[in-house]
Amino acid sequence: MQKVILFDINETVLDLSPLRPKFKLYLNNESHMDTWFAMLLHSSTVSLITGVKTNFKRLAHAALVTLAARLNTTLSDNELDDIVSTFANLPPHDDISPSLTMLRRAGFKLVAFSNSSLTLLDAQLTNANIIQQFDDVISVESAGTFKPSKDAYQYALQAIGVSAKDACLVATHDWDTHGALCAGLNAAFINRFNTPYNAIYKKPTIIGDTMTSIAQQIIDDRVK
Repeated sequence: MQKVILFDINETVLDLSPLRPKFKLYLNNESHMDTWFAMLLHSSTVSLITGVKTNFKRLAHAALVTLAARLNTTLSDNELDDIVSTFANLPPHDDISPSLTMLRRAGFKLVAFSNSSLTLLDAQLTNANIIQQFDDVISVESAGTFKPSKDAYQYALQAIGVSAKDACLVATHDWDTHGALCAGLNAAFINRFNTPYNAIYKKPTIIGDTMTSIAQQIIDDRVK
């Protein structure tokens, strides 16, 4: 069985920093991007737990509207669309392309796996010029849920026809690697932001500060 590596996309593969000037422009502070993204993840978790059927774009807009209200301002429809459209035009981190090449040459199947809608995910990877480096692109959209639900990871496994023991999720979010481990997959945590791993979560054995390090550890782990 060919081993499969699933990659979280936002922040793990793609660099969100081009969004920061938009938050400076419309909300006067680049750091509001981090607050917005945290609110977005929180909303997806609430939707997951309570069974709300929605999609990434609606969640992104709702989080922006709420954030603006907390800052005593509003965002026009054009401003909302401008921020979200920038989300579709993010560059990959510098270590992504060479790391994907390493893993492909080592015989791994590479899969993009995201909470973003399939339309947005395709646009993101195409605009970043890395879609050709993935063997498959999977959105949780068709599963009607979000990561870190076990159903999301099981949906991905079924879509690519692989068992959990033959799959590894790579992510820079500890809640995502925790979710994958709880679903029976292997996982690798890339610590892009120099933050401690949540002590209450299941911890992967593969941890690194760069995707190159993660890729090499995955390759080395296979040949042990």
